[in-house]
Amino acid sequence: MSKELIKSRHSRTKSLVALVLSFAAGFVDVVGVLTIYQLFTAHMTGTTVRLGQQLVYRNWSEVAPAATILAAFFAASLVGRILIEIGQRSHFRRIASLTLSMEAILLAGVIPIGTYSPHVAAKSLPLICLLLAMLAGAMGLQTASLTRIGALTVHTTFVTGMVNKLAQVSSRWLFGIYDLHSKSDAADERLRGAIKDHARQSRFFFSIWLLYLVGATFGTWLGTAHELTALWVPFSILLAVIIVDLVHPLSIEEEREQVE
Repeated sequence: MSKELIKSRHSRTKSLVALVLSFAAGFVDVVGVLTIYQLFTAHMTGTTVRLGQQLVYRNWSEVAPAATILAAFFAASLVGRILIEIGQRSHFRRIASLTLSMEAILLAGVIPIGTYSPHVAAKSLPLICLLLAMLAGAMGLQTASLTRIGALTVHTTFVTGMVNKLAQVSSRWLFGIYDLHSKSDAADERLRGAIKDHARQSRFFFSIWLLYLVGATFGTWLGTAHELTALWVPFSILLAVIIVDLVHPLSIEEEREQVE
């Protein structure tokens, strides 16, 4: 099998993994809001804004959950990147199995702690912060686990960056079409190839956003009906991705090189 064919199959595998992880992130994000606290644990922009707002109001009981989420997400992302670096240096190609297993353990742990803890009914602040830290840590690990597909930067836990990337590649795609039709030589294969690539990238970034939306939709439906036990759905998705990594390792070299 040629190197180009292997590379193409590898990119398709990682693209599929990115899509299902986006679904899982949207699912976890909304279940946390519905069942634990009105803060998102997968993307930090809104949580940072909420932290600033509550600091001004000196509402310390609201400051604590937001600060907990930010600290846990950062710490878990840092751990994930450190593990990826160690994996690359030791030539251990299945490092994603480790980081995603850690994420799965955190998600699985939230279910009994949040469901059967004696402090659940009272919704005590320490319990809320613990559960939020576990969810944010899970999302931080996922963020670190897959950041690159070929030349594309990918974020599976928040879609602001993906919407921006969609706008960028869509602009290039539209200008490519314009340039193609304005050229006297309409058979410019290089330009046609670039247009095809930009169209493919646009579809992919749109799909990342769409799967996050679908995950949030299903998370709302199942989270409303089953509360924290709904997290078994993203847990199962993670197990499937771990199996994929064990069989076809999600190469870590490009993850290590990604610094955006």
